Amino acid sequence: AALILTAGALGDRFGAKKIFMAGFAVFTAASLACALAPTAAILIAARAVQGLGAAVLVPNSLALLNHAYPDERERGRAVGIWAAGASLALTAGPLAGGGLIALVGWRSIFLVNLPIGLAGLWMAWRYAAETAPSPGRELDLPGQVTAIAALGCLAGAIIEAGALGVGDRWVLAGFAISAVAAALFILQERRAHQPMLPLSLFGNRMFSLTSAVGLLVNAAFYGLIFVLSLFFQQVNGWSAFATGLAFLPMMGVVLPANLLAPRAAERFGAPAVIAVGAAIAAVGCLALTGIERQTSYWAMCAQLVALGGGLGLLVPPLTSTLLGSVEKARSGIAAGVLNSTRQTGSVLGVALFGSLVSQGNAFVGGARTALVISAALLLVAAATILVGARRASV
Repeated sequence: AALILTAGALGDRFGAKKIFMAGFAVFTAASLACALAPTAAILIAARAVQGLGAAVLVPNSLALLNHAYPDERERGRAVGIWAAGASLALTAGPLAGGGLIALVGWRSIFLVNLPIGLAGLWMAWRYAAETAPSPGRELDLPGQVTAIAALGCLAGAIIEAGALGVGDRWVLAGFAISAVAAALFILQERRAHQPMLPLSLFGNRMFSLTSAVGLLVNAAFYGLIFVLSLFFQQVNGWSAFATGLAFLPMMGVVLPANLLAPRAAERFGAPAVIAVGAAIAAVGCLALTGIERQTSYWAMCAQLVALGGGLGLLVPPLTSTLLGSVEKARSGIAAGVLNSTRQTGSVLGVALFGSLVSQGNAFVGGARTALVISAALLLVAAATILVGARRASV
């Protein structure tokens, strides 16, 4: 989350294809280091480098799409396919990983990234068109450092608050450093001749709206995924692999919804499709609030499908709308903003909902509260995009 903004800015400066391929190379090399790690400390360090490479991929892949498909309709469909690919990976990854660990061992889940990474590098080199670099643009190192400090300390403080408590001195220090770094970042971006993140972007209503909706949706969805994972394992006593299978109905419907969403947006408008997707997911959350310790999995399937279908509908038009709201030269940093806010939302959701649940009977009550909060966040997201888009068109 902390590096995505910088990755997007680097793509705008040097060319998205170069930075995308560099990120893929780092991710692949770090995967090999993870597989060969002799100690836990080296494994953790290699995983951190792997995360650095992954942070570079997302904003620059979207920047490449934005440049390759300047037409709004074509871009929407391309983003739908991009989202469907991500959904397929999200569905297959846990299942393949669980199977590999059970059959071969944990090192295999990193080794499998090697052929994937090499294939990705070759396809990017062979087929992706380079975006125009901006050699005259300054790197704005103070802006990058303060942004990384603000987002990194915020994420760390939120995560540790669940284990140590909000009142812990290290957690409070993390929040304080994050606030100071955020203030310095805003000051730097206002004063810089060529800021990493032009604050004027937030004067664009659709850019601001889609960023806010991304944060709300990810907080609701990924926080809920975390709670449901614990429910299946701690309450139902399922294995990690069985828990992965339990999410198949939810994640399986995301892919077709991703492909349907661009055509629906062409007909009804992106804000309407985003709002409908959020509302469908909210209905799924509310329908799950009656869960008990003895609730059958099959009684939850329809609600899980609603959650996945709603998410699948809203992500492509949300992403395409944000990319279309900025000039192409800023598509990398724009994608970085969207994905940074979404990642921050995910961390917030997991931390908040994780604090609501515990072992035993109290867990079920906490899960119900998390479901209600998720529904509320999704409905706020739906109202935000509808009302905001209407005002923007006036």
